[in-house]
Amino acid sequence: MRSIWNGTISFGLVSIPVKLMNATENHSISFRQIHLADGGRVRYRKFCELEDREVPPSEICKGYQDADGTVVPIADEDLAKLPLPTAKTIEIVAFVPADRIDPLQMDTPYYLSANGVPATKPYALLREALKRSGKVAIAKYALRGRERLGMLRVFDDVLAMHALLWPDEIRSPEEVAPDADVPIREQELDLADTLMDTLGEVDLDELHDEYREAVEQLIAAKAEGRELPPAPEPEGGKVLDLMAALEKSVRAARESRGGEPGRAAEVRHLPSRKQTRAAPKEVGGKKSTSTAKKTTAKKAAPKKTTGAGEETSAKKTASATKTSPAKKAAAGTSPAANSSAGRSAGSGAGDGKKTAGQKATAPKTTGQKSTAKKTAAKKTAAKKTTATKAAAKKTTAEKTAGRKRAG
Repeated sequence: MRSIWNGTISFGLVSIPVKLMNATENHSISFRQIHLADGGRVRYRKFCELEDREVPPSEICKGYQDADGTVVPIADEDLAKLPLPTAKTIEIVAFVPADRIDPLQMDTPYYLSANGVPATKPYALLREALKRSGKVAIAKYALRGRERLGMLRVFDDVLAMHALLWPDEIRSPEEVAPDADVPIREQELDLADTLMDTLGEVDLDELHDEYREAVEQLIAAKAEGRELPPAPEPEGGKVLDLMAALEKSVRAARESRGGEPGRAAEVRHLPSRKQTRAAPKEVGGKKSTSTAKKTTAKKAAPKKTTGAGEETSAKKTASATKTSPAKKAAAGTSPAANSSAGRSAGSGAGDGKKTAGQKATAPKTTGQKSTAKKTAAKKTAAKKTTATKAAAKKTTAEKTAGRKRAG
């Protein structure tokens, strides 16, 4: 690599001779302006406005124009004589955590190499010190006629320096942000998270400039006198439904990575973040679905058993209804009948229409028993009354007969 600047790194009282080299290179295709009629190159020439003639580079220097229009010439020699301590020195002024530097402030990157054998030891010392501390060095340096701010860090066992913009060179973003607060729904955030997870990570080494490749193919086709196939039409149209656009993006990302295209439809049923945090075990999945099916089957099984018990109890109740009142009374006083009634009540405890029918039948049977007892009691009382009356008549007749005999 060709160095663009030679100087030293000032690390306290330690000086490290270094060379500065560009860490990046531009691979974009450059074009020249030509005369379309004959292909001749069009060049720019510098003319003096007062003399109206072309001026050679040796007669050109810098100049500063005041507010009143006066131009003050500034030669390169004048700038070189400035008492600038960083003219040939990268002066480290502080060490800060790397996250203190916002990427918006970072500019052109450079590599720093040790300039000569004596610089190897202090170069390695600074490199290892930055590695162990996890910090970056903030420095000042002068390049191309101005003092700049830089950040030194370790990159693959090499000291790298990023040019930094001065804080007052970064514009305020106050007028850039949306004027009003935009409400974002949880479902939209869930879809955005799903899209981010689907896209996943990427190896930056696999990324390349597709536009540059297309331009190279165009140049080759023009040189060979052939036409390139038409480019596919981009999908146009303004996106009106954000949810639909997110779902379509998730589906396309999964298809591009060999996933299942149909799974994108499941995204709209994803639980919100609040639901996920409140009950993570209830999130819809294969295990949860199978567990729900097993629970439903277990609940359904007792219902079938209860129904069988209800039918048996109904048969027993119907059989008991057909028996004679005497047998009902005997059954009501026997322990076996009480046990059977308890089983019927226990089997009828489950929910169902037959159980309700059994409950309705039981009061009717009890009422019939009560009616039978009352009827028997009435008949017995009537017989007693008739016998009493007959006895009274007999006594009266005997008294009358006795009176007649006495007379």
